[in-house]
Amino acid sequence: MCNDHHDTSVFCTIIPPHMLEVMSVRGDKKVRAMAQALLKQDNKIREERAEQPVAGPAGFAGTRESAATTSAIASVSVAGNLNRKIHDGENKAALPGKLVRKEGDAATSDATIDAAYDGAGDVFELYATEFGRNSLDDNGMALVSTCHHRRNYNNAFWDGSQMAYGDGDGQIFTGFTEPSVIGHEMSHGVVQFSGGLVYQGQSGALNESFADVFGALTLQYKDGQEAHQSDWLIGKGILGPNINGVALRSMKAPGTAYSDTLLGQDPQPYHMDFYVQTNQDNGGVHINSGIPNHAFYLYAQYMGGKAWEIPGQIWYRALQTLNNPLATFHDWALETHEAAQNLHGNGSIESHMLRRAWKLVGIQI
Repeated sequence: MCNDHHDTSVFCTIIPPHMLEVMSVRGDKKVRAMAQALLKQDNKIREERAEQPVAGPAGFAGTRESAATTSAIASVSVAGNLNRKIHDGENKAALPGKLVRKEGDAATSDATIDAAYDGAGDVFELYATEFGRNSLDDNGMALVSTCHHRRNYNNAFWDGSQMAYGDGDGQIFTGFTEPSVIGHEMSHGVVQFSGGLVYQGQSGALNESFADVFGALTLQYKDGQEAHQSDWLIGKGILGPNINGVALRSMKAPGTAYSDTLLGQDPQPYHMDFYVQTNQDNGGVHINSGIPNHAFYLYAQYMGGKAWEIPGQIWYRALQTLNNPLATFHDWALETHEAAQNLHGNGSIESHMLRRAWKLVGIQI
């Protein structure tokens, strides 16, 4: 699960295990070996953390309460605390690698290094400006990233203290420093330092969904998009040239991001009627996240305008006040509704439309 300890037990990857499992069956010898190696790496680390509860850092509860009270409704400037450190992994496994660009340094000749630098800045700016959050831990932590991790590595991850990006193999995946991927993985850090959500079943799917929501918001904020202008895709453009698909996931239409002979069919449901009961992928955390993802998308469409404003503020506040690492989808829906009422008033259009969005994915408030 994604917890608050800065060690190898924290490991959140952008490529879901279910996708790797399909490749390990359908791929040729080389692809099967690649997928099985990634699964082995994932499983080893996930087993180490399988039953560890998620909690915020010592003394963090008071910070969370303050954030819920103030940062969801007021902007603050903490730009002076932005501290990016981008490393070149030189295609090796060791982290973090060689420091090649730190805060304030000029752009390099390496597009991947610069994309990681810019992307970390975009994520920091979104959380700082719109939510009053001072970096991922709300205490100004350095944003450490490693690019060119391993050789032809088909993944990106947050390990509890830093980001790492593979370059892809050029055939199945083409690289992982796409803005929504960066926003997604770094937002796992925000979840981690906000009390956490146990990475199993519905709470794990909520962990993934929050990361998807804020991955999408990172891209929208960067491009100045309103809700109706976004394609609501996570990982757009990272699929290889011969893969039949547009992204890893679609919040607008879960289950439609890809349909490919190698990757299989996007398995995400959009409604509780199609909730997937599985022992794989920690109980389907990357699969069933489609349901709360779609609820956020619907709510953003109802509200219109910039999705990081009303919907994003409600989601962020709900995370700060949740205090339930084993939350179900229904628990989360109730928490978001309470946040909407606290921010906009009982009986407000904001709370009414939120109830409608949850109802449309099969969750009654």
